[in-house]
Amino acid sequence: MTQDSSRSDRPRAVNGHAPDVFKREGQVPMREYPKNAPVDFVIVGAGCGGSVLAAKLAEAGMSVVLFDAGPFFQPKRDFASDEREQDKLYWLDPRISDGDDPIELGANNSGRAVGGSSVHFQMVSLRFRPEWFKSRSKLGYGRDWPVDWREMWRYYDEVEDALKISGPIRYPWGPDRGRYPYREHEVNEAGLVLARGAEALGVDWAPTPLCTVSAPRGKSPPCAYRGMCKIGCSVNAKQSMLITYVPRAIKAGAEVRDLAMVGRIETGPDGRASGVSYHRDGEWHFQKAANVVVAGYSIETPRLLLNSANAHHPQGLGNSNGMVGRNLMVHANDAVWGEFDEEIRWYKGPPSMTTCEHWNYADDDPSKDFDGGYSFMSQGPLPGDFAGTLVSSSGLFGDDLLSKMGRYNRMAGLKMVGESMPSPDNRVTLADETDALGLPRAKVTHSFCDNDKRLQEHARGFMSRMMRAAGGHNLFETQSTAHLMGGCPMGDDPETSVTNDMGRSWDVDNLWICDGSLMPTGGGVNPAMTILANAARIADRIIDARFH
Repeated sequence: MTQDSSRSDRPRAVNGHAPDVFKREGQVPMREYPKNAPVDFVIVGAGCGGSVLAAKLAEAGMSVVLFDAGPFFQPKRDFASDEREQDKLYWLDPRISDGDDPIELGANNSGRAVGGSSVHFQMVSLRFRPEWFKSRSKLGYGRDWPVDWREMWRYYDEVEDALKISGPIRYPWGPDRGRYPYREHEVNEAGLVLARGAEALGVDWAPTPLCTVSAPRGKSPPCAYRGMCKIGCSVNAKQSMLITYVPRAIKAGAEVRDLAMVGRIETGPDGRASGVSYHRDGEWHFQKAANVVVAGYSIETPRLLLNSANAHHPQGLGNSNGMVGRNLMVHANDAVWGEFDEEIRWYKGPPSMTTCEHWNYADDDPSKDFDGGYSFMSQGPLPGDFAGTLVSSSGLFGDDLLSKMGRYNRMAGLKMVGESMPSPDNRVTLADETDALGLPRAKVTHSFCDNDKRLQEHARGFMSRMMRAAGGHNLFETQSTAHLMGGCPMGDDPETSVTNDMGRSWDVDNLWICDGSLMPTGGGVNPAMTILANAARIADRIIDARFH
């Protein structure tokens, strides 16, 4: 997609080579497939879902072309220690956001690069609570997943090992999960604020399991604690999809097409998917495929399915029941900030080095007046990001803003990841307005329900108590959202879900989905590891179905 000329570039994965992500310059060999012969799988989106699937299918011997609308970056050359320069990592093309509680999009909730949002995520690597996979049956709210937690647990093990997650020897919540592949990172001062407050209130805390290595791994050096994680890791300590599963996919024979915006999934006379139409290097092309997988995440996946409507599928592909785009979810991301007498220098190290999941497991606490749960983490926002938070949440400006930012090195914060309930009225549809390629823009409608608001109020109150217990003063709160989930939920019932348990469309048997849009519920933790584990599981199910 070339809407933003300041970020436009020519494709780099061309002529049988892809960028070498471990060097400033240089390339690695990459197989290329002809457009007019069907490949086994076209995968649209090279983020957490698509990259894992591409690697595992290619390693099983299948022909795979992996598309992404964003550039193929080389971190050592392309990633700067400059917040504004790194805006190039985000999906900034306009979308329409409405509802009672419109979702902030752009840099807040999506990525636009090979590797997807894993290139700029904060690396928090948590697992779902087991009961959340059957939250309707076991906890009385939300929707059940069509997957048993023990199966997911095995795939958490697989992806945590693949990414060498660095975490504590003992994690206080949930079933025993054994040792993380790499040792935990040393906690910074901002993390110790959470630890001090948790101990004062009598609840557990833990060093956050993180997707950045604490010791050398192959061509990745250990984390240097620069604190620039959220704008791309230029030292390659972060184990993003860009430097893990994407190279695996290429080595196994997959082709990556960067800066390639897929506009439609085409179907044949039988109504089955025949390939994709995509825009690259100034022209529209068509790639034949035996199977098409959509992995564009919770906005672009329903947008593509809806925009692929035709005579066979007048409501869009996979949408005969009208469920595509519905049950979109976000996490409440409210925060409490405060000042401390001592220097914190919270920007040093990964942004969220300690976590507390107490309220994901405290079902019987008498103060709990909501369904679902929330976790929260210590914070380390970069200066530009934090100044923006102050302006948008408090209206500070001029000398008042300068004065507040003068306390930057003595501040700390706690920020929640709060579950919200799936609702069919929270949805992605197509707007009348079109983008530079003539494709309808996504329209995102979102409102919080009363339960969501009670959960958020509870979290802000508890985090405030913890900040005071840790010695914080001059506290203030901000409200925001993070993470997108749902939009194309999987399930057991073709009337109320978009796919079955392996991401296969109920309507089109060679159309698949593999990303966070499949999630029927969002839980109270960051979704990256769940998306990765589910993608690894789906890959094995596809491989088993094909070869056995």
